[in-house]
Order: sequence, then structure tokens, then C-alpha cells
Amino acid sequence: MNYRVIDKETYYRKGVFRHFTEDCKCSTSMTARVDVTELVKYSKENGTKFYVNFLYILSKVLNSRDDYRMGYIWQTEKLICYDVIHPTQYIFHEDTETCTPVYTSYDPEYETFYKNASDDIEAAKQTREYGLDMEKHPNWFDASYISWLSYDSLNIELPDGFLYFLPIINWGKYREENGRLLMPVSVRMNHAIADGYLVANVFRLLEKEMAAFCNGKEKGEQA
Repeated sequence: MNYRVIDKETYYRKGVFRHFTEDCKCSTSMTARVDVTELVKYSKENGTKFYVNFLYILSKVLNSRDDYRMGYIWQTEKLICYDVIHPTQYIFHEDTETCTPVYTSYDPEYETFYKNASDDIEAAKQTREYGLDMEKHPNWFDASYISWLSYDSLNIELPDGFLYFLPIINWGKYREENGRLLMPVSVRMNHAIADGYLVANVFRLLEKEMAAFCNGKEKGEQA
């Protein structure tokens, strides 16, 4: 785990950071429907899992900008930016109706990430332990698939006394609307390091990266 310390006096969001860490500790979240038609098509045609493909694209998006890799070491009051953040995915067990957190390391190489994520999922299916260990995984963000519902909104409340800065991403079932497959995606971030623009930008980047991913493979590049 590597990170750099951000100088709060020269931080480009200095005023906003001060306000939302001192006067009004809160988070901001949005839910929007993302068009996943082409990614679903690509996944089926190439015999790969849509879930893992989306998780890869999501991880790539959140690693593409410093604002999504921020952290706060509350013991020393240091504002930091991680070099890389990784997804904590969750596997649901039908027999116990419980989840197992799965720590998957992000790798920019699609083939490597796909294999690692798939292996992690299979390993998690063999246990029923909750096994959440945030202390040893400080630069992992939550990536949770709500498979039972194509919801319209979702809100996650966190006590922000310790200023939790990593993104929390949820997504639900996609459904057909006017011939397209739309999937609800929710993005939660701390308001001290993200505003409406930065949260909305996650959706824009998801659409851009999905298009690049599918078009690149359709042109004959190997996955």
C-alpha cells in the first residue's frame, strides 16, 4: 500500500474540505441508470461474466482520478491519496443468506484482473465467514451488487466522524427499457472530497470506459 500525503493548504478543494470536515460532515450520493446493452452483448458473445467485466471497468474508472483515491488517516489527521484502490466485492450465500467480503486486487491488465477476480469469487463460495478486515485493507472500496432488484434509488448513511473518503458503489439488476438494457448504479462519496460534479463524473466515465472496452474487443483485440 502506497500513498502520498496531500498538503491541505494547497489542496485544490481547500475551502470545501475545511467546511465539510469541520462545519458540516456529510456525504453525497447519486443513483442513475447506466446503459449496459453493449457490455451485456460483449460478455455473452465472448463467454465472459458481465459482473466481472463491469467490476473491472468500475475499478479502472475509480483509479483514473486522484479524487476517487483519497483517504484520511484520522489518527494523524493526514489527507492522503492512494496510488491504487481495489474493489471489495461481496459473495452472497443462498443457504445462509449471508455475504462474504472478497478482497480482489485491481490490475489494469484485463486478463489478469478477470482471472484473479474469478478465482477470488470461487474461493469465497467455499466459506461462510464474513471476514471483513478493513484495518489490513485501507485502500479497498466497496463494490456491491444487489442482484435481486432493479431499484430506483439507494442511500447509504455513514457516521463521518472518521471521515471515510473511499467510494461506495452499489448496482442492481439491469432491465430492458425501450430496447436498451439499463442498470441502476449508486455512488456514495464524502462531501469533503467530492461534490455533485465528481460523483456525476463517475457515471460519465463508466459509459466512456464501457464503450472503449466493447469497441476495442469488437475490433479484434484479445480480451
